[in-house]
Amino acid sequence: MTRSETTAPHVPLQRLPEAPHRDATRLPAARPLDGPPRGTPPRRRWDRVRVGGIGVDALTEDEVVRWVEGELEAGRGGRIVTPNIDICRAAATDPALRELVCTAELVVTDGMPLVWAARLLGTPVPERVTGADLIWSLSKLAARRGWPVYLLGGPPGVARRAAKELTSCHPRLQVCGVHAPPYHFDTTPEGSARVRRMVAAARPRVVFVGLGFPRQDRLIADLREELPEAWFVGCGAAIAFAAGTVSRAPGWMRRTGLEWAYRLGCEPGRLARRYLVDDLPFALRLLGGSLVARLMR
Repeated sequence: MTRSETTAPHVPLQRLPEAPHRDATRLPAARPLDGPPRGTPPRRRWDRVRVGGIGVDALTEDEVVRWVEGELEAGRGGRIVTPNIDICRAAATDPALRELVCTAELVVTDGMPLVWAARLLGTPVPERVTGADLIWSLSKLAARRGWPVYLLGGPPGVARRAAKELTSCHPRLQVCGVHAPPYHFDTTPEGSARVRRMVAAARPRVVFVGLGFPRQDRLIADLREELPEAWFVGCGAAIAFAAGTVSRAPGWMRRTGLEWAYRLGCEPGRLARRYLVDDLPFALRLLGGSLVARLMR
């Protein structure tokens, strides 16, 4: 059952006919990675790879899903950050944002330039892991295990539409709430508290927050205190992608690192400065610096 986006009486989400499986990617068999035994302290059994000024976890998407499953079974929550070039650039100049990224339980590479930089450094990560993919694979897990999910973010109506798409793919999925907060909801303590109360009251186990960095990650850090046994994914545009209101690049463009070009073509007015003026020079410096660091060893 899905709750409405307002405080009105809850309205069941209509179940659409079952659709063919729509996982975003089909991954090769992952390296063995067992979830932590119940009752053991946190957390990671691996060292992070340092790239772009932050530490990232060298995991496949399948390993991320299985780790989250093990943590949820053990009653432990966490948050996932999926840094791309834009997030790394922001973290490089703001220690508070860098700490916000690096203190997450899982940090996985969303941007292909980070994958390339890790390879140039000689410390490769196995693949790109995006919020746009995790919203499907973690929803599949939640449907199988009966764990309710919450969708927070996007323009009005988009989260509800994404819920319908996800439940049409995974009919057993329980979407316990959807909400599209006003753009400036977090400019006042009252606005932030209102959103936190809505999410906490729904008692989800997996929460997808698509508000953009760092707004979504600051909110998640606060929500972790109220829902310590839930897992949170800062997923950016993933809710809009799942809803179909924003088209995602073809697979070959995602694999070759050209997704940014596709998005730039779709939204030039909003993304031109970010991608071409801010992010591109940072990406070139990152790749060049990674190559030099490798050659100087």
